[in-house]
Amino acid sequence: MSNSSAPTSSGVPQMLIEKLLAVRGASSQRQVLIKEDDIHVVLETVREIFMSQPMLLEIRPPVRVCGDTHGQYYDLLRIFEKCGFPPYSNYLFLGDYVDRGKHSVETIILQFCYKIVYRENFFLLRGNHECASINKMYGFFDDVKRRYNIKLFKAFTDVFNTMPVCCVISEKIICMHGGLSPDLTSVASV
Repeated sequence: MSNSSAPTSSGVPQMLIEKLLAVRGASSQRQVLIKEDDIHVVLETVREIFMSQPMLLEIRPPVRVCGDTHGQYYDLLRIFEKCGFPPYSNYLFLGDYVDRGKHSVETIILQFCYKIVYRENFFLLRGNHECASINKMYGFFDDVKRRYNIKLFKAFTDVFNTMPVCCVISEKIICMHGGLSPDLTSVASV
């Protein structure tokens, strides 16, 4: 017999958005408890979305372009509070969602959930910290291993490997996490 109050897999991202936003205004910057099964649903779903997109995104304004969040979940919430929550504001994040900060899991899961729910308004590029070897040096690996397990870390890595790396806004503005390779001769070669 199924538990009718449990969200379906399609309802998990919206349920997690609500849960992750419930800590807004909290006096302490606590971790949000997220079930591993729910994280797997999000990772599988967002991976399919990334796989269906090109490595070079082409979007139109208006869009707010944001840099590194590095596990600073409460800073991410402040960005949304100041600039508008999706879907009322469109976003392009340039990578480096995890490592260094205390809330990498919350940060990346909220952003992945927004990508799932608002896929035409919320865009995520891969940064150099969306990489297993970097995660092992700067904290995300240890955080996921401590809170969950290595298998879940591998699932995150599988998603990171599918993320787009570049975005062009209105055929005029090129956005990416890092610099251009001297080997690139045109946007088409991305």
